Amino acid sequence: MQIFTIGHSNHKIEKFIELLKANNIDTIADVRSAPYSKYNPQFNKENLKFELEKYDIKYVFMGKELGARRTEPEVIDRNGKVNFEKVRNLNSFKEGINRLKEGMKKGFRIAIMCSEKEPLECHRFLLISYSLKKEGIKISHILENGSVMDNSEVEKKLLPPIANMFKSSEEEIEEGYKKIEEKISFVREENE
Repeated sequence: MQIFTIGHSNHKIEKFIELLKANNIDTIADVRSAPYSKYNPQFNKENLKFELEKYDIKYVFMGKELGARRTEPEVIDRNGKVNFEKVRNLNSFKEGINRLKEGMKKGFRIAIMCSEKEPLECHRFLLISYSLKKEGIKISHILENGSVMDNSEVEKKLLPPIANMFKSSEEEIEEGYKKIEEKISFVREENE
């Protein structure tokens, strides 16, 4: 099984659809917690769904299950940050992963979509792709310029410039995931 990811960035809708069509994507799984963009309204949930339907691309909102802006108390650390490892253990997250797997089994060619253009700076890589990789699913990231990068190539960017002779590259990649998560993890405000 294979799945893709894509960040809508600040693309014009035509360019975004061109990227999807170039990779034969027939389904978008929108994993933004809030499927709206103040700066790019073409990617607001209703607008995006309308445009995708013109090209026979299905739109599925999965931000409740797979979004990064979590508010469940059990996934928030003492600093108010979302802990991705704890999110991966939520039943709702596991159900979202299972929905993606079921869609792939049914033959849909799915792209997980969020807003960040770079996979390394987005929860679609750090949280969702991480989980799918553990399940043996091939992940390909559609980049802003139209090229496609295998998940293992993105993971190599997590490695430190100088290898630690006492750690395996897999251990260093795991540490890299945690460092990037610390940088991008959603911080829950007290009044949420």
